[in-house]
Amino acid sequence: MSQPEATIALLPWGNVLEDFLDPLGVSLEMFCAEFRGSYMFGYIAALKQAGVRTVIICISARVDAPTRRTHAPTGATVYFLPMPRLYRAVHWRMTYPYGQTVRETFGELRGAQRLLLPLYAATREIALYLATPLESLARVIRQEGCDAILCQEYEYPRFDVSAALGKWLRLPVFATFQGGNYHHRHLERFSRPLALRASAGLIIAPQREANRVQARYGVPPTKIARIFNPIDLSVWKPADRIAARTALGIPTDARVVAWHGRVAIHKKGLDILLDAWERLYRARPQQTLRLVLIGTGDDAAELQQRVAKIPSVIWINRFINDPSELAHYLSAADVYAFPSRYEGFPVALIEAMACGLPVVAADADGVSDILAERGGGIVVPREDTEAFTTALGRLFDDSDLTREMGRQARQRAEATCSLQSVGEQLRDFLLNARVERVACFDS
Repeated sequence: MSQPEATIALLPWGNVLEDFLDPLGVSLEMFCAEFRGSYMFGYIAALKQAGVRTVIICISARVDAPTRRTHAPTGATVYFLPMPRLYRAVHWRMTYPYGQTVRETFGELRGAQRLLLPLYAATREIALYLATPLESLARVIRQEGCDAILCQEYEYPRFDVSAALGKWLRLPVFATFQGGNYHHRHLERFSRPLALRASAGLIIAPQREANRVQARYGVPPTKIARIFNPIDLSVWKPADRIAARTALGIPTDARVVAWHGRVAIHKKGLDILLDAWERLYRARPQQTLRLVLIGTGDDAAELQQRVAKIPSVIWINRFINDPSELAHYLSAADVYAFPSRYEGFPVALIEAMACGLPVVAADADGVSDILAERGGGIVVPREDTEAFTTALGRLFDDSDLTREMGRQARQRAEATCSLQSVGEQLRDFLLNARVERVACFDS
């Protein structure tokens, strides 16, 4: 008798979904109809190929009751759950819910507000724990027959809360690392070790992060799976370079560098890239150079000010949902730049490599793992503008090396990030815990 289709409940990072979508100009309707700009939709597609169904469960500030929808591009079920009343009562007072201090979270306290500093500090401590509506979340998990819970990020209070919920529902709880490796609250020093001990396993692709978790929390290696983020290699592939350059108004003989992603200048190292580009441009007056930036986000206004002062930059200042359109634009480039200071396991880097682009990348988490074994690029130290500039220039000057690294990049993406391969790895890791749990409960 064949095993019935399994179902995974996937909980994205963030207190409410709008914290992520609003800076991109994406509504809940757009999210359901066309949004694909996240690692989780790669997970959904990979798990689907492996016979596993995914239910995305999000907390939203714009619904008053649990709302069931369908994500059109993948067919996944999506739930929007309203914020818990207690969290809603404090959310509207917050300047930045993820702030590391009272001032960052609530803004400057003035006058009589300063007398309430201890209350504000306590509220900041517990707020992230209040953002998960346990009752409605448990109801959805039961209604959808979920076999396991998968959280985005373990260094986050929602994972702690989910681990407790998993114990109550007798379900295994997992988490995937996508870049969150720091505490938001002092309470996490106590709740996190307990949650990790109760969890069924962690998906951590970067070796450096896996080592950190083992050393800090004593998590055994058997509970960690080093599984890469998946992409659809039939979509992310090289396109016609001349056609792509024509669409962007770029001369066919130009040397072109590309970057795409969420515009968060410090985190993504865009200041490093722009500084490196200015150096490269000034040093090569005889060459036709273009820098193509694709994406938008919180720091779009600041980037606009920077770009206005720098020559030969083409910026597509919008969020592009269609992967084939993004792949088309990336194919205009000779080299892909990845200057991030902080990452988890960067999907954008893999997407560019799948398009056959050699990369120059800063050594953020996950980068060395992706580019291991002649993986198709040059890794430089983070925040090293000179090294970044030199590496870009090296690829500009050596066409044979650029072509060979582009070929290696595509091969590396094919070998490690296909939907079929990653889907099977995810299925085996996530559902083995279910098999063990059922056997234990039946004994």
